[in-house]
Amino acid sequence: MYQPEFEAMPRAQLEELQLRRLKDLLVRVNDAVPTYREKFAAAGFDPGSLTSLDDLSRVPFTVKDDLRAAYPYGMFAAPLRDIVRVHSSSGTTGQVTVVGYTRGDIDRWSDLMARTFACAGVTADDTVQVTYGYGLFTGGLGAHYGSERLGALTVPVSGGNTKRQVQILKDFGVTVLACTPSYALLIAETAREMGVDPRALPVRVGVFGAEPWSEQMRRQIEDELGLTAIDIYGLSEVMGPGVASECVHQCGLHVFEDHFLVEIVDTETLEPLPDGEVGEVVFTTLTKEGIPVIRYRTRDISRIIPEPCACGRTFRRIERVTGRSDDMLIIRGVNVYPSQIEQVLMGVPMVAPHYQVVLTKKGSMDHVEVHVEVAPDFNFDEIREIEALQRKVKAEIESALAVSIAVKLVEPKSIARSEGKAKRVVDLRTEGGA
Repeated sequence: MYQPEFEAMPRAQLEELQLRRLKDLLVRVNDAVPTYREKFAAAGFDPGSLTSLDDLSRVPFTVKDDLRAAYPYGMFAAPLRDIVRVHSSSGTTGQVTVVGYTRGDIDRWSDLMARTFACAGVTADDTVQVTYGYGLFTGGLGAHYGSERLGALTVPVSGGNTKRQVQILKDFGVTVLACTPSYALLIAETAREMGVDPRALPVRVGVFGAEPWSEQMRRQIEDELGLTAIDIYGLSEVMGPGVASECVHQCGLHVFEDHFLVEIVDTETLEPLPDGEVGEVVFTTLTKEGIPVIRYRTRDISRIIPEPCACGRTFRRIERVTGRSDDMLIIRGVNVYPSQIEQVLMGVPMVAPHYQVVLTKKGSMDHVEVHVEVAPDFNFDEIREIEALQRKVKAEIESALAVSIAVKLVEPKSIARSEGKAKRVVDLRTEGGA
């Protein structure tokens, strides 16, 4: 599924394709979607006036609340008779968002996920175990259709029952594991508990996404499972997985720019930033029929990598997502993302890669405390060793992030494991927590 006619297209030709598709898209959503028609009118933007990609900065943003307000079908640009599937977000932070797919959308999504697997070095000779959840979450079915489109043998296990996951990996000769990175670590941990050496499993490639993770976690996963860990990116409002993917060089995620326009904007001013500067990722879908989005603010933080990739693809790359703007913690004036804390913890011996950032109140002040598990072979009964390790973790965080954060060491396996996205931040500042 490597498609050099698109993936290695000269930039000038690619931008011509993008502009043509963008012009058609803006006219179409203005005609079909009341929300966009009202947004364009309020901003004084004529969708027929677009003459260059730079004009996109004149177009209003789309945010998640727009989709929530239009629940369930108000943002659809195609009639329901043409919609063959819906997915939705989890709705853990409010009203769910619903996205619809036409038959053409499903075909394109399958192609893009096949392209994603191909970027990771997967071929039709591989066996792919899909451990992302199936259902309204886009991860499972997205990976499933892409694996099948590539021609790989696809094992649709979905999430849960980690011992069974390990057994299937072993017995079915699975060579590609598709799941969240935190679940990959749980699989390795569970395998050891079962008396199975994780590195002896036949898996050679991991296709991991759906949550931010650090380079240190990548190295730990690769070491524990003996595979090559590839980062993939997507979100349900834009497509699901299949928006961007690392290639085997593991140096940034290629955005599939024949289908998605990517911008990086300043998190405060929302003005577009030049390549290389860090800001919020914004996407415009160029080929979606069911529910296209225009300048959708993802809240994810990254930057565009301007240098070419050794693989020969001309699609621009974004750096691994470091976190979300709405997950950012401001600790005594310093901006901190959970993934930065993870990066520090991964470099400290005798602590495990399982942690949570717990937010509470002390009087009128916010209090932040990192709970981190000690390694299984750490002597948790020796107070002096606990205090020494706790001081070391605290000092490493302060040195790396220039802010002092309370640290609490907890026993192995005391932090709840997740079979999907790991819950890194626990907010107990309001009654009942969050």
